[in-house]
Amino acid sequence: MPEKELASWTAALAVGANKAAHPDFARALERGDIETRFAYYGDLFGKADGQGDGDDDALDEAEELILAELMAQVVEDRLDVPLDDEDSALLAYANSLARPPEEPQGLGELLRVAIDIAGTLVNIKPLRKGAQWATPHLMVFQLAQVARYLARSEPDQDGVTLDARIRARVTEALGDGPAIVVAHSLGSVVAFETLAEYAGLVDLFVTIGSPLAMRTVVLPRLRPRPPRTPATVRRWLNFWDRDDIFTGRPDLADDILPSESGVEADTARVDSDGLWVHTATKYLAQGDVAGPIAQRYAAAP
Repeated sequence: MPEKELASWTAALAVGANKAAHPDFARALERGDIETRFAYYGDLFGKADGQGDGDDDALDEAEELILAELMAQVVEDRLDVPLDDEDSALLAYANSLARPPEEPQGLGELLRVAIDIAGTLVNIKPLRKGAQWATPHLMVFQLAQVARYLARSEPDQDGVTLDARIRARVTEALGDGPAIVVAHSLGSVVAFETLAEYAGLVDLFVTIGSPLAMRTVVLPRLRPRPPRTPATVRRWLNFWDRDDIFTGRPDLADDILPSESGVEADTARVDSDGLWVHTATKYLAQGDVAGPIAQRYAAAP
């Protein structure tokens, strides 16, 4: 699995590098001349090791509550989007589902509501056009992983929580540095927190499809507090697609303090075509994303 993911990311980055007029970098990627590593932690989300019933969708109460907040944030971020009457009615229905329940919900009920909200959102035409999922379940599955990470729970037999185990995988992949770090989706949250404690040099930190800007859910839970650009990062570029439902309101410099050396996130929009624009490969195949990575690599000593 890590090898397959690394190959797909590398191939997409080569496509983007060619678009950005960096053919030498693209060829070096394709030949395997550039050392690349993929920090894989998908297996850690399985709960078959005594932490649950083996079902990746089985959430505890705290995780379900965070998932509900994430779904509410996704809906809220769409409320000011111009829609026709039919789509406005769908969004209003999703918003009614996303409101906090008046009475405590049974375990599993918030998960079912989240799937109902996702099913409603994917039928809204602007979202259907550029951000379609194979099923609403896939959307909820990815947000549930964010919720599980932010819950800081699920300790293993040694008492190490899920989020700490995930960060350990990223730290191992980084090695001693220097490095260019590209982080996607939940990985951007993981990388941000990992780099806060990383001693090596990060010449360039690139975040794509990041939920870091979800102000009511993710930002308040980031560590350390207050969140600031990791001291080891020399430059931070954050890219978002307007059809990517997971990016929130993406100007990270408004909410994350600069490092002591003055480095802050520089956010830019990219526009992808086709379905499910949230994927890492959609972002990496963009010249605006791949170009700075190629330039930074060429400038490295």
